[in-house]
This record gives sequence, C-alpha cells and structure tokens, in this order.
Amino acid sequence: MATIPPVAFSVPPPLPPGWTEHISPTGQPYYYNAQTGESTYVRPLPAFPIIPQATAAVPATAAPPSTAKKPKKEKPVVKTPIPGTEWLRVITNEGNTFYTHTGRKQSVWTVPEEIKEAVEQLEREEALKKAKEAEEVARRAEEERAKESERTKAEAREKAAKRKAEEVVPVDEIVVSKKAKVDAEEEDEDEDAEGEDEAEGEESEEEEWQREAAAQLAREAEDEKLRQEEEKKRKEEEARKLKEAEKQKGAPQINMPERVDLSIDEAKALFKTLLREKNVNPLHPWDTSLPLFVSDPRYVLLPSVSARREAFDEYCRERARELRESKVKVEKETLDPRQEFERLLKEEVKSTRTSWTEWRRQWKKDRRFYGWGRDDREREKRFREYLKELGEQKRAAALKAEKDFFALLKESGLAKPGAVWKEIKKDLVSDPRYDAVGSSSLREELFNTFIKAGASDAATNTPAGDNAVSQQSRETPVEDEDERERRRKERTERAVREREEKVRAERSKVEAAIDRSKLGLTKEEGELDFRTLLTDAIRDPQVTWETVLPQLQKDPRFVNSPLPPNQQLHLFHAHVTALRAKHLANLHALFASHAPALNTPFTALPVASLLSSLPVTKLGYDVEQLEREYDRWQRERWTEARAAFDQMLSENSFVEFWGRLGKMEGKAVNVSIKNEDLGDDEDEEQVDMKALAKNVDLKEMIKVLKNDKRYLVFDHVPEQREQWLRDYLSQLSAPTLSVHVPEK
Repeated sequence: MATIPPVAFSVPPPLPPGWTEHISPTGQPYYYNAQTGESTYVRPLPAFPIIPQATAAVPATAAPPSTAKKPKKEKPVVKTPIPGTEWLRVITNEGNTFYTHTGRKQSVWTVPEEIKEAVEQLEREEALKKAKEAEEVARRAEEERAKESERTKAEAREKAAKRKAEEVVPVDEIVVSKKAKVDAEEEDEDEDAEGEDEAEGEESEEEEWQREAAAQLAREAEDEKLRQEEEKKRKEEEARKLKEAEKQKGAPQINMPERVDLSIDEAKALFKTLLREKNVNPLHPWDTSLPLFVSDPRYVLLPSVSARREAFDEYCRERARELRESKVKVEKETLDPRQEFERLLKEEVKSTRTSWTEWRRQWKKDRRFYGWGRDDREREKRFREYLKELGEQKRAAALKAEKDFFALLKESGLAKPGAVWKEIKKDLVSDPRYDAVGSSSLREELFNTFIKAGASDAATNTPAGDNAVSQQSRETPVEDEDERERRRKERTERAVREREEKVRAERSKVEAAIDRSKLGLTKEEGELDFRTLLTDAIRDPQVTWETVLPQLQKDPRFVNSPLPPNQQLHLFHAHVTALRAKHLANLHALFASHAPALNTPFTALPVASLLSSLPVTKLGYDVEQLEREYDRWQRERWTEARAAFDQMLSENSFVEFWGRLGKMEGKAVNVSIKNEDLGDDEDEEQVDMKALAKNVDLKEMIKVLKNDKRYLVFDHVPEQREQWLRDYLSQLSAPTLSVHVPEK
C-alpha cells in the first residue's frame, strides 16, 4: 500500500454525542442531531469537562511542569481501502476520519462524489459485520454465563460433599454411614435408642443444607433472568432509536438551511456584523472569543479559518480605534479644557521656583496640558500668572502666620523684657499658631521684634505716666485708657510693617538670584532646542538664512526660543558649515577610492558617476567646481605626503647615523674601532670610520627606505625625491664625540 502523505489541514474537534455529519445536495457538509431534530451548517463543539481546582491541583503538585507530556501529534491509525477505487479511508488516533487518494496524493475531510456510493456500501457491510460480531459476542457471553452457572453449582455440590466428609468425630465414637445404619438395622434390630437419635440428627442437618443450596441457586437463576430481560429491553430500545433515525434521515421534511452564494467582501462584512452584534471585545484573542459566535450561521460564510481570523483581526483593529476615538470625544465633551489645565497647575505646581521648561517637558504629553490653549505661548503666560498668584497666596499666608504668632505671644503673657526664647517656646509649641510659622529662626526673630516693640511701649509709657502725674498735680484730666491702647496698636503695626518690608526686600533679592539662574538655564536649553530644530529642518548645505526663515517661523521651537536673533544666525551658519564639511568629507572619500596615486589626473576619474553621487548633488557642484575641488584636495594630499616623507627620514636611524658620520673631519674617531672588534688579525690596527661612512652612499640608504609606503608614494617623481634626501643629509650636523682619545 502506498504511503499516505502528511495531512496539511487543521484537525476539527470531534462531534458531541448524538450529532452526525452529512452532505447536502450542493456538497456543503451539515450536522444533524437525531434526538433533538436540529440541523446546522456550523460544526457543533463538544462540551469540555471542567476540572475542579481541588482535583486539578494534585497532579500539578505531583509532577513539575517540566515533566508534563506534550500532546501527541495526530497520526493515521486505521487505513481501509475503498473497494473498486484508489481511495483510502483513514481514521486518526483522535478518532477523526478523512479520505485520501493514493495516486493524486489528495486528502479531504468530506466524502468525494465519485466514491460516495462505494463508501455507503462499505459502511453497510461494516455495519452488518459489526452486528454479526455483536450477536456472536452476545452468544458467547450467554455461553460463558451458562458455563459459569454450571461451574458454580458444581462447586456448591463439591463443597457440600467435602463438608460432610470432613466432619470431626471423637476417637471413642464410631462413624456410621447411612449404608452402615441400614446394614446394622438388618443385622441387629435391637440397637439402642441413642444410636437411632444420632442418625436422625445427621439426616436433618443434611436436608437443611440442601434446602439452603437450592434457595441460593433459585436466587441466582432469578437474577440472571432479570438481567437477560433488561439486556433485551436495551437492545430493543436501541433498535427502535436506530429505525427512527433512519426514517428521519430519509424523510423529505428536514428543514435544511439554504446556502447563499456571496462574494468575499460581502461575507466579510456579514462576519464583522456578527462580531458587532455579539459585542466581541477587541482586546480578547481569537480562541477566547470563538465560543461567542461559532454557533451563528454567518460564521461559515467565509470559506476558511484563515479568512475568518483575518476578518477578526480587522474587526479588532477597527473596533479598538473606534473605542479610543469615542473615549476621546466623550472626554472632550464632558471636560472643560481650561478647568483641566487649572487643575493640573494646582495639583503639580507647588513652588514658585518651578521652571516652565522643566514643567512643560514633564507634562507636554498629558491631555490636560495640550488640550487647552492655542500654543505654548498662551500656556506659558497662564503658568507665569499662576506662579504670581501662588506667590501672593504664600505671602498672605506668611503674613497671617506672623500676625497669629504675635497674637499668641500676647495671649501667653510670657513675652516680657528679659525673657529667653528657648525657655518660652516650650510652652508655645503645642499651639497650631506656633507651627504656622515654618522656620525656627523666623520664630525667634519675630519674638525678638515683639520684645523690642514691648520695650518701646514701656519707654513711651513712662514719660507719659510722669506727665500724667504732673498734670494730675496741676489738676489736668487723666489720659484715657482707649487712647493708650490705640497708640500701642499703632506701634505694633509699625513694627510689623518694618518686619514685612525687611522680609520683602530679602525675598526680592532671592527671587532676583533665582531669575538670573533660570535665565542661564533657559538660555542653555533654548540653544539645545534650536540646534535640534536646525537638525530636523535643515539638511541642505546650500540654503541661506533668508530662504529658510519662513519655514522656521512655523515651528513652535523657533517662535518660543529665548535666543536673540544674532545668536540664532550664528547657530544657523555653524550648522550649515558642519553639513558642508560632512559632504566634502564624503566627496574626498570618493576621490580617494578613484585616485589612489598622487599623479592621477582629473580626466582619469569617472566624472559622470561622481556628478550623480550624493555629496556632489548636495553641494551643487558642476564639472568646473568639481575639478577645482579635486585640485585643492590633491594639493592637500601632496602637502601631507611631503610632511610624512620628512618624518620618515627623521625616524630612520640608519640614514641619520651614516649621514652624521660622513660630516666628521680628522682622525679623532679612528681609534674607536679595532681589528679585533671586526674579527680580523690579532694586530691592533685602527679603522677609519669616516672612510666607512664614505662607502655608505645614497644607494645604500635608498635600499633601506624603498619598502616604506611614505617613500613609495613619490615613485612618479624619483629625481625630486632623491633631491629631498640629499637636502636632508646636507642639513645633518656631525655628531659630538663622547669617547676618550689618548694622546700619542
């Protein structure tokens, strides 16, 4: 039998009990329930058992997740050839059935039309075979039960015989059987009455046991008869249901749903309508949402599962976008943008030192921030106004706290001249007006101010008292108590005003310093934002400030920039210069790739390719400008190569040593080397180093230098290169002697 290729389709779930699969006249499979009379095109899903948590937790704890077995892959198990065709009916290990053609290598779930009759004939034969096998199994079961009944009866008889034979009899007694009793009666009719009584007792016991065995056998027979009757009734019920199902199957009154031919777009639209009617959550995956709509006939309008999933994904995207837009719309309708912005200011701005730049950077993506105002300028204006209001509120709160603190000192009666603050504050710390003044140093300062005001009141009241006595002596009226209280209040208010002016002056100094620091920080941030604006908006090195200014004025970063115009212009020129330098560097890299030698002419370059390259296009060069740039670049290369050549000569110790040695005069150095050092005869003869230096000519030095890249780059001008070497040697000076030369 030919090997069946692997099935390239997803395996459907098995049908629930009572459901059967059939094919409509149009070839569409449908499903029928013989018990309920229901038919549908949608494949019913089985009811999966729900495992209780208590029982499900046991295997989870017994075996770790790593050792859990993976589900087995569905494979063919039973392959049945269909007579007279090349088709095979294959049953998988999951109980599913499909049909495969051995020649065309084709597999389908439904029964093809060409083998429909053959499959029905095969199913009828298999049904008859199964019925015969069931009858044979039932017959064998009946035989087995009969044999088991006979065996039980035989065992009962054997047990009765053994029981009678194994009865224990005393040694001094005589075991007398029934036959023996008859013989004894014949031989001796005069046996005593005691022997007759014993025989009668044994007979009664045996008869009683036989009655019990007979009753037990009767009960077993009755139970077997009842079981056979129940089995017969069950078979009759199954046969009746099968006949009813066949009648209903052949009846023409089954109400099958009609199949509607729709285009893919129409089917997809109906499928999306189904999802909307079921109110499928767009955030739930396919597997979770499938049970909500799988039983609807519109589910099968699309031809494949992949098409349904694609339509489901489109629905999820569209539905999620609609929900977001509706949420934003509701928020816009229900919330006042101005109130939301004010609420954001009240919740997040707690200090008058808050910087607008930092606060904007933190909340610029919040809907409450960008939902109100035409632009950042209007929002910043409201922010500044709120800072002023917040400052006024804090100042008013500070003044109220100071007045309440003075009232506390007055009510306590402890603030007297000569009192110490450290001792008095222990009695005041429990009052809320004490904590309202936030700084301990400010409390002490207010206490001292209050003491000074009280001392001035006493000093003023003393001469007033003397005058009152003198006036009283001259019979003048006494000063009224209300007038003294009024003057005392005036002095207290004057002291408070002086204190307020002092605090206001100190705060103005602090705020001025904060504003100066904010200005520097704002300028630095503004420069950074302006550089970012130039990087985003300007990428052409040929633009000018006048041409690009209208474009920049549309960007809020330019409008809200704190930089002056001259600094903006300076940053613009620096940015354009950097762009031009970057493109020139790329152009020089192209020159280097096409002209590796210093003597490469401009005509040897692929000019047409260079003109269409990105650097030349960005720089806007024509042929003449490109040639001028190439000549300038070659001059720069020549200068750099010439400097590298001189550095090579200065680094070469061979050239320097013999060049300097050739400049020496006289024989002062002749004694420095002897023949024994040179490996000649043992006679100590002096060697003239100057003569050796003359033997090291220019060719020897060239042999040393010819492998250096800095030397080879000037191969096209050998005469000039040799002249440079001669000039270098001529500039060398003779070495200074450091060897002691003995006198002759």
